[in-house]
Formats: sequence, structure tokens, C-alpha cells
Amino acid sequence: MILPVYLYGQPVLRKEAEDVPKDYPDLKQLVANMFDTMYNADGVGLAAPQVGLSLRLLVIDADVMGDDFPECKGFKRAMINPDIVERSEEEISMEEGCLSLPGVHEKVSRAKKIRVKYLDEDLVEHDEVVDGFAARVVQHECEHLEGHVFIDNVSPIRRQLNKGKLNSIIKGTARCSYRAKAVGK
Repeated sequence: MILPVYLYGQPVLRKEAEDVPKDYPDLKQLVANMFDTMYNADGVGLAAPQVGLSLRLLVIDADVMGDDFPECKGFKRAMINPDIVERSEEEISMEEGCLSLPGVHEKVSRAKKIRVKYLDEDLVEHDEVVDGFAARVVQHECEHLEGHVFIDNVSPIRRQLNKGKLNSIIKGTARCSYRAKAVGK
């Protein structure tokens, strides 16, 4: 089932998400719905707050980026209660976008390599080192679980330059090709 993507300005995007309990009802269905929603919106990652749920859960399928970033080939994950436990000192700056901020793109610096611990949808524990663009996607989605969005990582002047777009998103007048839930609508 395709869920609406909550857009910038929705309070759930600014709230620190709660851990997913191991007995969460219909967890596998929620994961499947999140993948469906992400694919419908042509995204490579989606966090539960972006579908209105303040839960530490995210889905990623970066395989579509595999031609440009080999580390993304076959990189499909559901991450429950993820925790980034290490970040490399080396950072890379690249342009990012977000399904919750349609039409907004800015360069963001992120660690080139991370180590992340999480549970998959079968509640199996993983401790994984992720590199390159795949690490960027994991970091971007994990930020949503902390109540942050990527625009928080840009300079005040760059944020100011995006103010019109951000206000348009909040008012519900921004255009996007997927089902969305804006504050003003």
C-alpha cells in the first residue's frame, strides 16, 4: 500500500523517533508499504517519520544508483533501530534531495564510511560497514530518525536561498509527483 509522504513542516519530521518494539504489530507489512511508497516516489530511501510514524525504521534500495556508485549495486535494506556507531573522518560533499523536501537540492558533507548496527525485518542483528554513496543514504535516512532533515546541514545563507521553496512546501503549494501530506493541506 502506498502511504502519503509527509512534507517539510510536518511536526513528525522534527520529532526524535522511538525504538521499534520487537513485537510491533504487522512490522513486515509496514516495511513492504514503505518500500512501495519509496518506489512510487522514485526514492532510494525512506524513513518512518516520512510516512507519519515516529519510529526508528527506514528502508533503502540504492541499486538504481549502482552504475554510478558500485557500492550501491544490490544495496537493499530495511533497518530497524539503526545506530551509526562509527564514522570516518573523511567526508565527501555531494548534492542531496529528499522526498519530504520536493524541489530542494543542496550539497551536504557526510562521512565517506560508517559502521551501522541494526535489526532487519526478521529482527536479525547486523553490524555492517557501509561506504560511499550507500553510506550517504544511510546517514541521510538516520537523520530523519533524530528529527533532522538534510537542509539543516547547509549554511544559513543556503537555507535562506531556499526559503521560498521551503515556504511553498509548508503551504502545500509545492509540486511533487507522489502522494504527499503537507501542513497546509
